[in-house]
Amino acid sequence: MLDKLRILEIQFKNEIESYQIPLFRGMVINTLDSNNVLYHNHIDSGFRYSYPLIQYKRINRCAAIVCLAQGTDAIGEFFSRFDSKVILGDTPIDLQIQAIFPKMVLVQVWNDFFCYKISRWTPLNQENFQKYTSIESEAERYTFLENILVGNILSFAKGVGIRFDKKVICRITELETPYPIDHKGIKMLAFNASFRCNVSIPEHIGIGKGASVGHGTIHFQKPRNQD
Repeated sequence: MLDKLRILEIQFKNEIESYQIPLFRGMVINTLDSNNVLYHNHIDSGFRYSYPLIQYKRINRCAAIVCLAQGTDAIGEFFSRFDSKVILGDTPIDLQIQAIFPKMVLVQVWNDFFCYKISRWTPLNQENFQKYTSIESEAERYTFLENILVGNILSFAKGVGIRFDKKVICRITELETPYPIDHKGIKMLAFNASFRCNVSIPEHIGIGKGASVGHGTIHFQKPRNQD
């Protein structure tokens, strides 16, 4: 059985900075005043600790929303109550839709590898940060992060109802110097990296911590031997 994932990507004309993505998320939630948990991942007992099916992004420097699986149905409420005159943080803006891209993406393990970039990836919690910083070998650090990357991809697949019947393999090919970012008031290390993986991962989805607000966003990358 082929596992095709429904995705709806909404791109806006409005440019935002990366630090404004949580403000953009809050703006959408406040505008809708929705009780639908998929918009905000909050429930009465606290948080919905599942993969986010509505994600808020910065794509090509502009605001965007990426919806997956049931999130593509829930976003209908956004369109039915859409008002372009909104407040981003403290700033009134005219929110203009640039384009809407509906997709059906085949997500599975293949015999070949695909090339990706991941941006603002936050793989380290307090526990594995200590482990990571104690590793002296660069090769071992790559392996440590590759294992976390595999875990993030498996969590994404589980969150959208997909099960893999083969082993998921990731190989990091380039790792930029990590940099600090703020996530819900907590300082974390973010990584930009290039990697190869035998899973067809949809472009612009997020994986790992903070995926709902632009962290761990996946981008397609051509292999270096291609034009």
